[in-house]
Amino acid sequence: MNLLSKLGIFVGIIIASNYLVSLIFKYISRKTRAVHLSFTKCAINVIIDIIAFYSLAQQFELTRDISKVLLQSGSLILAIATFAAQQALGNVISGISLSVSRPYNVDEKIRVIQGGTVIAEGLVKDVTLRHTLIYQFNGETCIVPNSVMDSAVVINTNYTENIGNYVEIEIGYGADMEKAISIMRKICAGHELTLNTEENSVTASGYTQNGVILKTIIWTRNLNDSFRACSDIRVALVKEFGRNDIEIPYQTVTISNYSPEKKDSCEK
Repeated sequence: MNLLSKLGIFVGIIIASNYLVSLIFKYISRKTRAVHLSFTKCAINVIIDIIAFYSLAQQFELTRDISKVLLQSGSLILAIATFAAQQALGNVISGISLSVSRPYNVDEKIRVIQGGTVIAEGLVKDVTLRHTLIYQFNGETCIVPNSVMDSAVVINTNYTENIGNYVEIEIGYGADMEKAISIMRKICAGHELTLNTEENSVTASGYTQNGVILKTIIWTRNLNDSFRACSDIRVALVKEFGRNDIEIPYQTVTISNYSPEKKDSCEK
């Protein structure tokens, strides 16, 4: 068997093996979206490639001698590679840790916080040997190294049964506060996606120079429902307050056409 034939056979075996692994994990992922499946698939593909290339090297005299030397000096090579790729190796180890502990799974909504700053928020779409892929709600894709994910604070909203989100609106001091509270309760309870009832608390959470801030919590089953419900309720509050003559104060700026020359001419 000539060189090209052997090379073609091994390349075919590599492609077929990786394709078979992808099919198996695709079938398993239909039943569960556990994060360790994606990571394990990547690890198996890498192992298959390493074994296949080493086996290919054993088929030829020149590469057989080189592979034996590399294998005999494996400890030294491993030490050098580990030192040269500390960050990459750290991501792999962190990926293993995340796969075992499973703080989040694929298609779950998470918020990643590091140093008090939100660095990513959205849906987990993939976990590889190096990074975690997060689709954010603004349409951007955030690629976060596994070492960062392993050390950051991860808030997983799927661990909670229901989602609560604050909605605030300001009314003028002269407005009918009891009527405004009643309207706010009715709108929140009447939305199809909320779990609120008309007994849910609406409080006066504070004062401003323009009026009083009314505040309540909108409860929904998940985060997507929360975004939509809060938006609809804010729009409905503005319309309903307008129909019932409940003032929503806002600041205005008055610009006058003043000039010193006009003032002097008026004085004369």
